[in-house]
Amino acid sequence: QVQLVESGGGLVQAGGSLRLSCAASGRTFSSYAMGWFRQAPGKEREFVAGISRSGGSTNYADSVKGRFTISRDNAKNTVSLQMNSLKPEDTAVYYCAADWGINSSSREYVYDYWGQGTQVTVSS
Repeated sequence: QVQLVESGGGLVQAGGSLRLSCAASGRTFSSYAMGWFRQAPGKEREFVAGISRSGGSTNYADSVKGRFTISRDNAKNTVSLQMNSLKPEDTAVYYCAADWGINSSSREYVYDYWGQGTQVTVSS
């Protein structure tokens, strides 16, 4: 069982930055690939970024490539999402998720555990 708690959301102006963090409980954090997803009002949840369980491999949605960076610290059981050059269309609830696997996936259904989400609002 893994419990995930996101933090770091908030209100920021376009062009600004935010850093989201996800703290995981349990001693097997390094056995999980991790992902960040987001859901905007009236839209389906979508993949944002993922990182392998070792941290050696990452993948990103095209919409955030070059602006967002995912990282993890297995010693601290945390995964982070650094978001730069934010745009109003990045406004959403952001969720972290854990997948019992080696590499991260963009497919929502493979993830076993989810956090409660943190709101990110980007004003124009």
